[in-house]
Formats: sequence, C-alpha cells, structure tokens
Amino acid sequence: MSLGTGSNQLGGASSIGDTFYPLFKALFDDEGDFVGSVDEKLKEARMDDNVEMYISRALAVGTIAGLTLWLLGMVLGYLVVQILGIQDPQFLGLQLSEQASEVVNMLKIPFIVFVSGFVFGIIGFLTGFGSLLSIPYFRANARKREINVLLSDSVAFMYALSVGGLNQLEILQAMAQADDTYGEVAKEFQSIVLETEYFDTDYRTAIRNQSIETPSEELSQFLTDMLSIVNSGGDMTSFLEDQKEKHMRTAKQEQQKMLDTLELFGEMYMTLSLFPLLLIIILVIMSMMSSASQMNQMLGTVYGLIPMTGIAFLVLVSTVTQDSIGDGYLRPDRSDDKTYAEADAGILNLGLVEGFTGKYSVFDRIKSREGSYRAMQILKQPHIFFRDNPLLVLAVTVPLTIAILAAVILLEAAPMTPGELTGEEPGPWKYPVITGTFIWVYIPLYLNLLPLAVFYEWNLRTRRSVIGNLSENLRKLASANDTGMTLLESIRVVADTSSGRLADELETMHAKVNYGTDLKNALREFNNKYHIPRLARTVKLISEAQEASSQIQAVLSTAAQASENQDDIDRERKSRTRMQMVIIIMTYLTLLGVMALLQVRFLPIMGDLTTQTGGGSGGQVPGGSFSGVNSDLLSVLFFHAVVLQALTSSFIAGYIRDVNLLSGVKFAVILPTIALVVWYGVTLMTA
Repeated sequence: MSLGTGSNQLGGASSIGDTFYPLFKALFDDEGDFVGSVDEKLKEARMDDNVEMYISRALAVGTIAGLTLWLLGMVLGYLVVQILGIQDPQFLGLQLSEQASEVVNMLKIPFIVFVSGFVFGIIGFLTGFGSLLSIPYFRANARKREINVLLSDSVAFMYALSVGGLNQLEILQAMAQADDTYGEVAKEFQSIVLETEYFDTDYRTAIRNQSIETPSEELSQFLTDMLSIVNSGGDMTSFLEDQKEKHMRTAKQEQQKMLDTLELFGEMYMTLSLFPLLLIIILVIMSMMSSASQMNQMLGTVYGLIPMTGIAFLVLVSTVTQDSIGDGYLRPDRSDDKTYAEADAGILNLGLVEGFTGKYSVFDRIKSREGSYRAMQILKQPHIFFRDNPLLVLAVTVPLTIAILAAVILLEAAPMTPGELTGEEPGPWKYPVITGTFIWVYIPLYLNLLPLAVFYEWNLRTRRSVIGNLSENLRKLASANDTGMTLLESIRVVADTSSGRLADELETMHAKVNYGTDLKNALREFNNKYHIPRLARTVKLISEAQEASSQIQAVLSTAAQASENQDDIDRERKSRTRMQMVIIIMTYLTLLGVMALLQVRFLPIMGDLTTQTGGGSGGQVPGGSFSGVNSDLLSVLFFHAVVLQALTSSFIAGYIRDVNLLSGVKFAVILPTIALVVWYGVTLMTA
C-alpha cells in the first residue's frame, strides 16, 4: 500500500514537472549558472532529483501560489476600495481637467484592484518558487555544518584504524559503516564505497568525485590531500596523524570564534532586554502628559514585545552555537542482526524478543510477559524511569495541572477577570495580583518545570559522571594494554584500580564478556545505556580496532587524546558561557529592581496626583493630565513584565550554557520565584 501511494505521489510530481517543463526551457538555460548552482546543491544535499524537473516543480508551485494570491489580492483591493470609498478623481494630488478627471475616475478603481492583485501575485510566485528552491540550499548547509563538526573525530577514527593495521580500502569501508556515530561524514564515504562496488569505479576516481560533490570545503580539502597520498604511495598513517592534529586545532579555533560571537550576543541582549522597560516608562509618561490612554501599547509591550524579543534572540543564538551531533546510540553492524536487537532504542522497544515475535506463539507470550515486567519495574522505581526519560514526567504533571486549574475554574478560587486581577472588581483576595498570578502562572510552572528540572539535572549529572574520568581511564587502558595485556584484561585492571561510575561499568562489561557476551556487543550495550554522542565515538573507535587485534595501545592513546581535546573545548566553553549566563541573570535582576522601584516610588505618587486632580475641571495640573493612567493596571503589567522577562532570560541562559532548552528549566523555576518574593515584599510596602 505504501509503495503504491509513493508511486502515485511520484507520478503526480513528475506530471506537474512535465507540465511546466516548457516554461522552464523558456526561462532558463540548461547550461546557465543558476541551473548549475541548483544542480550542485541538489547533489550536496543528497537529493536524487533531476534539476530540470525540480525547477519545473518549483515553477509549478510558484505559479499556483501566485494565481491564488493574485485572486486574493484583487478581492482585498476591491474590498479596501469599497470600505474607504475612494471616489476622488484627483491623481497624485494633481488638478486635472474635467475630461481627464472622468477618465481617471473611471479607471482608478480597476487600476487599484489590478495593481493589488499583481503585487500579491508576484509575492505569491516568489514565495512558492523560492521556498521550494531553498530546500536543497538549507539541506546542503545543514550537512556542511554537521560534517565540519564531526570531521575532527572522523579523522581521529581513521587514524586509529590505520594504526591498528587496516589498509586504505578497509579504512574507507569502516568509515562508511560508521554512520550511526559519524553521521554525514560517514555518508560521504558511503558514496565512495558504493561507487566503487556498483559502478566499477576505482576508488581513486571515487574519492576525486566525492571531493567535488561534498558540501564541506574542509572535507573536500581532506579528500584531495588523501588522494595525493594514495596516488604517490605515501604513508597513510603519517598523513592521517598530521590531519588529526590539524583538525583538532581547527576545532578549537572554531570553538573560539563561536564563543567570541556569544560574548557579543550577551552584550547585545543586555541592551535589548532593557528596551521594553524603557518603552513602558515612555508610554507611562506619555499617558501622564495627555488624556489619551497608552494602555494598548503597554499591553503589547509586556505580552508581545518581551516574549518576542526573547524568542528572536534565542533563534539568533541557535544560528551560531554547535550542539552535539547524533543521538549517541550504536547499532549492530548488520540490519538483519536480530540477536542483539537494542532494548534501549526506545522506551516501547522490548529488546531481543522484538525480532522473533510473529513466528511462534511462545515468543508472543514472552513479549507480553516482558511488557508486564517492564511496567512493574517502572512502577517499583518511577524515579529511575523519569531520571532516564525526564521529558516523560510531563505526561504525569500536565494532566495534574489541567485538573487543578479546572477545579479552580469550577470553584472560582482565583481572580477570573482582569478587573478582579487588578482589584477594580470586589473579591475575597487581599492581594489579587499576587494571588491570581500565582494560581494561573506559578502553580503550572512549579507542577511542571520543577519535576522536569530535577529529573533532567539528575540525568545530566549521571551521564556526565561517566565521561568525567573518560580521558584518564583511556590513558590507563592504553598503559595496561602496552604491557602486553589483552584489552579485556586491561579493562579488568582499570576497573579494579579506579573508582566512580565508569569503573563500575567497566567491571560490569568484564563480567558480561566472561559470561559469554561478545566484547563488541558489551561495549555497545554500555554505550547505549548512556547514549552520549562523545562517548559513542570513543566506543566505536575501540570496538572497531579490537576486532583486528587485542594490542591496540596506539588506538587507545588516540582515543584518549581526542577525549582530552574535547575536555579542553568543554572547559573553555563552560568558562566563557558562564560569564554570558551571569550577564543575562544580572541584567534580569537589574530589570526586576527597577520595576520594583517604580512600583514602590512612582505608582503611589502618580496615584495620589490622579486622585488630587480627579475633581478639577479637565484634571489639569502643572506637568500634564493623569486621566489616561490606570495605576492598578500598571502594577499588574509591571509584575507580569518581570515574570515574562524571567522566563525568557532563563531559557536563553540555559541554551547558551549547554545548547539545550531544558538546561534553562532550573532557571525558569528560580528566577520567577525571586520575582514573586520581591513583588510580594513590594506589595506589602505599598499596601
């Protein structure tokens, strides 16, 4: 069924492309730069589309979108003309003769309708045509970024294999099979291997072709240099060692550039986050100086500008930060290998029995019993389950939050209207602003984000405890292996002479192998328990090398060097981003202090002036009119402004820290709590 559906969709796309192919031929040159650029990006994005058909489909999408918006634009133009009642025959303010005025008056409305439809149609065509054409460019850029991030570790992997005794072809094949760890870099080598196997191309030509088609200039240069070594018969191990050192230095330089950019962004955010505060003050002063109310602008500033500024800055930061590539899981070498089906590839995967269900009824019963056993384990130790899967705690807390808020609505236990929230309407609450905001904002925040923060940080600390001593233990493994011990014996020695979580895992791994598990599968099970991308690359390197020989001291030393290089990068990142995080938090605390000062000193004085001038004619006093100011509503807006600023600052600080929004959850609990405590004190002072 799925094959038929796919064929129908492919046929539909082809027919659309065939229909608009004559338009493509009329507008574009097959040998032109534009067509060549699109064709190049299609190859770099690994999209198996013919460039002529792809551009023809883009023309079809653009034409359909253009015609749709053309009709919509004409309708909107006609409605605007009718609503505004444009009947004045003047044209661009010119005084025309009576005859010319009649002509202009007759053609004005059709002209406006036509121009609006034409403008909308052009926008629709450019949007449809450009959006489809931009896909290969975006995909190629995404692949380029991933290749550049993983290239340093990939070269270290190839160097370790070369030191382990593999020849050039075996290195290429091993690299092509490591797509679970090295992602897009491995796919580039897959193209080389597949071209040699299925197209009868020698691997030198395949390397040359891939160096041209890859989206990464760094990988292209690496393949070109590798080709020169292959053609000249040079020492591949020495070449890979030099390249490993070069790309490790390059990785540190790229990290330095990224951190410098983050420092600039931190200073920029310090200015941008204060802009809503200044705007609120300006709007308040404008309300004081005139009878016109500025409340709509203030509402837009608090509930629109503050969140949008935070989101925009978060998107801006995401364009320069580099997160960990890959999910950290290692898969079996063969897709048909059911013996070692991974139990932790997902929470619904039941492991080994998944590969045998459906053949015999006994396996179906085993699967059912396994599911029941897993469910009982979760019920016995839910904290361990939520530690390993922190996001799933929301499946418990979100329904609980909805139930509590539904009860609040039914019992009317909280301010239900803006008037009740500001205290303008009577209610049983002494401080309605604090009470209403606490119930509608803080209770959902504490019920959802507090457990999520606890389990996420627990999960993070557990995983970091494994890689905390990784470099040191790899050095110990290399030293033990250099004395003549096998890799398994080296693992036992390091487990006995070390402490911590990693030592316990090495001891477990040694016991598994003694009870019959293959060492490679024991390594993979250990890695998949924590599924850290950095750990996965190290385990992949060791597991591949140990298949050739148990004496892999050079490989272990290479893995230790790569791990130490990553430790240096992580330490520098933590040191530099800690300053940015402090700047963001201190900027928020400054904003909170200014808002609290306005609430304590400014609003009471303004309220007294409003009361004093309320009975006079026009309410005029020296300095202006206060009729456009609502001090109660301003108090609510000030409090909500600092709460929203706390949430946006929290997630920005967490993302800069660890390139993960979940890292900001703990700040999203702490900073709003500080705002709540401060505002409660402010309320007591002004009561």
